[in-house]
Amino acid sequence: MEKVLKPTADTAWVLDEKNYDPLRESSSESRFAISNGFLGVRGTREITRCARWVIPPRTYVAGLFDSPGPEQPIPGLVPAADWLQVDILLRGQPLTHHAGHPSLHRMTLDMKRGVLLTECHFKAPSVSLNLRTLRLASLSARALGLQLIKLEVEDGEAEITLEASFEGLSLGLVSQRLEQDLGVWRTSHSNKGLAMAAACWLQLDGRELAATALGQFKWSWSWTSRPGQVALFERLVAVTRSDSAGLDPGVDAVHERGVASNKGWRGVMSAHEAAWAHRWQCSDVEVDGDPAAQSALRFAIYHMNSAANPDDEHVSIGARALTGDDYRGHVFWDTEIFLLPFYCFTWPEAARALLMYRFRTLAGARAKAAGMGWRGALYAWESTDSGVEETPEEAIGPDRKIVNILCGKQEQHISADVAYAVWQYWLATSDDVFLCEAGAQILFETARFWSSRAKLEADGRHHIRGVIGPDEYHEHIDDNAFTNVMARWNIRRALEAAALLRERWPEHWVRISGDLKLDDDELQQWSNVADTMATGVNAKTGMFEQFTGFFDLEDINLATYAGRSVPMDVVLGRERIAQSQVIKQADVVALLGLLPEEFIGKTGANNFSYYEPRCSHGSSLSRAMHGLVAARLGYAEKALNYFRQSAAIDLADTHVAIAGGVHIAALGGLWMTAVFGFAGVALEGDNIRLEPQLPAGWVGLGFRIQWRKRRLKIKIEQAHSLVEVTLESGAPMTLLISGEGQQLSVGKTVRIVFKATQKSKVNKLLSASSAA
Repeated sequence: MEKVLKPTADTAWVLDEKNYDPLRESSSESRFAISNGFLGVRGTREITRCARWVIPPRTYVAGLFDSPGPEQPIPGLVPAADWLQVDILLRGQPLTHHAGHPSLHRMTLDMKRGVLLTECHFKAPSVSLNLRTLRLASLSARALGLQLIKLEVEDGEAEITLEASFEGLSLGLVSQRLEQDLGVWRTSHSNKGLAMAAACWLQLDGRELAATALGQFKWSWSWTSRPGQVALFERLVAVTRSDSAGLDPGVDAVHERGVASNKGWRGVMSAHEAAWAHRWQCSDVEVDGDPAAQSALRFAIYHMNSAANPDDEHVSIGARALTGDDYRGHVFWDTEIFLLPFYCFTWPEAARALLMYRFRTLAGARAKAAGMGWRGALYAWESTDSGVEETPEEAIGPDRKIVNILCGKQEQHISADVAYAVWQYWLATSDDVFLCEAGAQILFETARFWSSRAKLEADGRHHIRGVIGPDEYHEHIDDNAFTNVMARWNIRRALEAAALLRERWPEHWVRISGDLKLDDDELQQWSNVADTMATGVNAKTGMFEQFTGFFDLEDINLATYAGRSVPMDVVLGRERIAQSQVIKQADVVALLGLLPEEFIGKTGANNFSYYEPRCSHGSSLSRAMHGLVAARLGYAEKALNYFRQSAAIDLADTHVAIAGGVHIAALGGLWMTAVFGFAGVALEGDNIRLEPQLPAGWVGLGFRIQWRKRRLKIKIEQAHSLVEVTLESGAPMTLLISGEGQQLSVGKTVRIVFKATQKSKVNKLLSASSAA
């Protein structure tokens, strides 16, 4: 056990925190959370009970949603019982640890192995103890959690009692069966089932010590200590969820516990570490020359690998994954726009499952569209497991006044965002089965929505009025450029998908078009809508107006408010900010990030230069998108600055919202900035393109990606403008590097000197001038 309780030696793989500060405990619990996409556990300290006043322990189970009651009808994630609680008593008095205590307390997240480790030293009047703990949520068997504790007596003698228990056995759940080591619960309104089965052992100097059962999920061991004595505690928990009222999840939980018990903690640990080793082999990004960026990327990739479950198509990833309960665990556009790229290129099975969740919630999207008087599918802005719109209609604002929330009705670009993710997944994976069985229907139903939503007016253009774009400071707006251009793109990809099905898979076209009652007349209507969509672009200058009338609003210099500590909507007030050009987050810049082909020549740089200084970055998503776009435009140092600011949201104690969980989409944006931005990876028709533009301080950048059943290893060397590419598996292919095709075959490493394009050279000069 000694070896597994020690973290990976390379500090680039670990996140360390020493001592104990109760005021920062809630942030640490988010940062040090462990998860496997099904089971998520916040980084609460097992032994330190006095910290619990900040936030109670939380274990989350993906998909376990329920409504608190008629007074609060909006469902949220229901926490399961805390299965990690341990009390150590000396002569009947519990050990505690508090701020300012001279004892050592260290917490380490070993991201390479996917485990949380703690180390404590307690010095009591009669005895000194060293404690080391480990916990994990198994990546190889997602029902399983494992806890290990090693207690060493340094000196002294005392009566020691170790009590292991579960806390919160009835927290938001209705108990159906509680036994010594098995519990079965149901949610109050959604009627979902949850079961937890546990097994505990304690060895004292290598010999197993019998436990005393103190009640449901509570065990106790007592002994007299002596110097040099070692106690080893092991706890396994198996957690299962049932979405059907007729199924007993307890049967599966008992089975999973039995399988794990037979393997023992070493077997569970070994399988878990092997699963993490595989994930890192597929997804690690290596930065040479910038240790801070390296650590930030490892942290981001760790949490993204922790957030997904390719085996469950009924759940998606919430805005805080399973690390906290902000937004009640709801799913937003964050998943499709900021997370799917990572999964598409490193874990296609996870990407597919996340998109199948959108397919399974298509009925809810159809119902929402119909309820608002339109055809097709309008996805929920905030979604749980059903696809029903769950955005609250009111909230209390920063000024303590009740604010109407219109996102659920007006932030409709979500349907185009989902369609965008569907198409990007298919381009990256060539998963034709998914396209035929699920993806095409999503494309068709979202295109149908936009074609009914956009209205033809006297100017001969189709307009989309009364929406909210990504910039949520402006409501009830007309012809938001992001929404309209994405809607047009959505319609055109649906038409392309229809042509593909007709040509390649006519039997699927007959089935789907029949089911959806989709005919040539409607397809022609879609085409007409797309061709006449108002986009807000000036044909002469290439400048997009964010929405109709935006250029006429008050232009406020945000540099004047550089020292502010609150969002700009609080500084200016809701009324004034709505009449200004201050933007909450990337809007036209987001369009530039997703559809760069819509910006011809220098118009991308011109639009970025106009909108960047007007953005207040009131959302955690904003800086990551600006970083991606800046990197693609060649503003490498500006992009790196945005990269660092995005990383600081979760890694620095500067963002008040981290208590509610990590900002998983911002973490996805770090990967996008590195791989899509600095490395210049992009999909270009039936090819994949690479156009590296590394920041000056980055000596090199290495990563692996998957593309159409192929695995590529890529390494970029800054000093010699060298790209080294190895096709590790899959059919031969052509890779475009700086516009030139390079032939790749399995097992051969190709080294290419890449050329900085004229655009890159110009943009680097502009970036240097801007920095000056």
